[in-house]
Amino acid sequence: MHTIDEHIQKDQTEIQSAKDQGDDAKVRHLTDELHSLEEYKEHHPGDKHDPNALELFCDANPDEPECLVYDD
Repeated sequence: MHTIDEHIQKDQTEIQSAKDQGDDAKVRHLTDELHSLEEYKEHHPGDKHDPNALELFCDANPDEPECLVYDD
């Protein structure tokens, strides 16, 4: 994906497809991912890039050790 909007649209389409196939596990996974993407977009309205998993995690959990940034 090139933008977060494209990723959100793709997840919405895949959720509907998974629902049609009765794949509840995939629906849950994609719904969680979609929620994270929508939260990220809400927190970073000017940022259009497609965030990776670490960016999504750190946006939701900024105090986790893997998200801390130290200035020298």
